[in-house]
Amino acid sequence: MLSLLLSWCIQTAVAFLATIAFSIIFHTPKKQWIFTGITGGAGWLCYLICIHFHSGVTAASFFAAVVLTLLSRCFSIHRKEPVTVFLICGIFPIVPGAGIYYTGYHFFMSQNTLALDKGLETIKIAIAIALGVGIVLSLPRFFFTLERRTRP
Repeated sequence: MLSLLLSWCIQTAVAFLATIAFSIIFHTPKKQWIFTGITGGAGWLCYLICIHFHSGVTAASFFAAVVLTLLSRCFSIHRKEPVTVFLICGIFPIVPGAGIYYTGYHFFMSQNTLALDKGLETIKIAIAIALGVGIVLSLPRFFFTLERRTRP
């Protein structure tokens, strides 16, 4: 159990640092780097936890997208930045880049069955991420603010 937690901590730290590196490449404001890293790290940690409880990569990607989009919305309101500053950088760790690569690899190696399997899995993951982001972005703003307006 301790080795599992250590593995999760290391992977989350790597996702945190990779997200910050991606933020630097995308010219995110310097004062937002830590928050983009938190967003990416939290999304990846959610993904790892879901995978551990055997939810499958598609469901894990969906829940990770929901978590990182929730964080992105909260950070965007409280840090007064557009939500895309945190969302685009934070989504980096869960994007199925390897799936796209292996789909193309199997396709060009004439392994059509493997290419189809990997391609369909990649499309399912991409749709799950899009649904997770879309659901959270469609929520009204008052869910993400601490201040509540009182009627006079």
